[in-house]
Amino acid sequence: MEAEAAKLIGAGLAMTGMIGAGIGVGNIFGSFLTGALRNPSAAASQIGNLFVGAALAEALGILSFVLGILLYSA
Repeated sequence: MEAEAAKLIGAGLAMTGMIGAGIGVGNIFGSFLTGALRNPSAAASQIGNLFVGAALAEALGILSFVLGILLYSA
């Protein structure tokens, strides 16, 4: 019984990485929008960096999601 509770708590804690991914992606796009509004001519050259940063942040969120699912189903 205690092992089942510990497994659920561990899976829930692993899912908290999704919160960090959401905050990170929000910061990335918010900063890009702020910079693009200040200097619209440079915005086009930063689109690649925007998507690379968002993909890396989202990959960490997906990793924490998969880890939580694995802990839950084990």
